[in-house]
Amino acid sequence: MTDLASPALPSHGAARATSANFEVGVMSAPIEASVAATRAALAAKGYGDSELFAVARAAAAGLALAFAYTAAKKDLDTPGRPWMDDTTVGREYDAWTEEMILEYYWGEHIHLGYYNDEVMRKGAGTLLGHKAKDFVEAKLDFVEEMAVWAGCGENTPRTVLDVGCGIGGASRHLAKGFGVGTDVTGITLSPKQVQRATDLAAQQGIPNVNFRVMNALAMEFPDNSFDLVWACESGEHMPDKARYVQEMVRVLKPGGTLVIATWCQRDDRAAPFSDTEKVNLDYLYKEWAHPYFISIDAYAELVDGTGKMQGIGTDDWTTQTIASWRASVWAGVWDPLPVFSKPKVWYKTVRDIVCLERMHRAFDNGLMQYGMIKATKASR
Repeated sequence: MTDLASPALPSHGAARATSANFEVGVMSAPIEASVAATRAALAAKGYGDSELFAVARAAAAGLALAFAYTAAKKDLDTPGRPWMDDTTVGREYDAWTEEMILEYYWGEHIHLGYYNDEVMRKGAGTLLGHKAKDFVEAKLDFVEEMAVWAGCGENTPRTVLDVGCGIGGASRHLAKGFGVGTDVTGITLSPKQVQRATDLAAQQGIPNVNFRVMNALAMEFPDNSFDLVWACESGEHMPDKARYVQEMVRVLKPGGTLVIATWCQRDDRAAPFSDTEKVNLDYLYKEWAHPYFISIDAYAELVDGTGKMQGIGTDDWTTQTIASWRASVWAGVWDPLPVFSKPKVWYKTVRDIVCLERMHRAFDNGLMQYGMIKATKASR
């Protein structure tokens, strides 16, 4: 049987227990002399015990603050919500939907907004210019600008699929815009988003829209089902971009339109990413459950690679959307109560603010781009 009275390690010998320097509550003579000398020196300069304690408390507070800042910065700089498997995105969006913080600030459209040159000149996306363009209104404008860019005004689609619909903001807006002769279906991995989207459609009296829980990489729809396949900021979360594009092309009718809006990283084939850029991308991947990004050109190549699409067009809408990142932060600055009224989510919100700012910087310095891709499925 092990002798529980013996030291756990050989270096912890019995001599240690008998040394006066290690007896609890006993100060050794050398230390006493040192403390006394220090007190005498400070007393000679006019410091009494009360002043000494005040100095000590201030020093301790400063050290604690510095330590807390360092620890917090390290934590905030370390991504904590990486894409893990096919259930990751659904779980994250379930949580965001339940918290309702995202919906409160971002509205029904959980995507970036559209800002033209005029509102940008008025300071959109800045603290003092936050009223130049309403953040939620900018998202409605984005849906309409995306529809125009895709050519939807030329021929009204009768069947529309919204891939990665969130809580259905764009789906409902399209359903209202196209009218009751058009049926819109939104799909998402999040059951709570489907429920919220369905409830909002009922509240708003929009009968021609429905929502389903479905994996965009293995859709349950037959081939050639939709006149318009719409994907706004869903490609970021897809672990297989090629399959994502192939599935959307598969369910698109001949003559139908595919339009994608998605966050892209710059094309690194001509100029490889630097070590700093790789670190920044890794953070952007792992904080908001993104498996990886690809470039605008890479998306176009995937669309072309299906062998079924024609008239492929691309654009970079970074200038039109970049104000969204900071606009969402300033929305919280001007109206912080919803965050602080929910103690369980305030730190997560702080993390989101950090990620929003890092997203802004990545788009501002060209590491990231806002990709727009459109194409038409060739007729049989």
